[in-house]
Amino acid sequence: MARGIHDSRYRWVIEQLIEARKQQALTQQAVAEKLGKPQQYVSRYETGERRLDIFEFIDVATALAIDALALVANAPKS
Repeated sequence: MARGIHDSRYRWVIEQLIEARKQQALTQQAVAEKLGKPQQYVSRYETGERRLDIFEFIDVATALAIDALALVANAPKS
């Protein structure tokens, strides 16, 4: 079973975050500013270089006005 950033479910969630950012015409810099983080923070989780923990995920989802629980509930099954 794949784990971490290589888990297809995790990559799907990240892809949804990226798509939401793009649909809102937000740059990585804009999201980073909402989070109080440097732009590289956003770049690294989007490219898989860095993994989001659960609380970071909730913060990102909130910054993007996404219902984190609904997103996870709709994730594909393993």
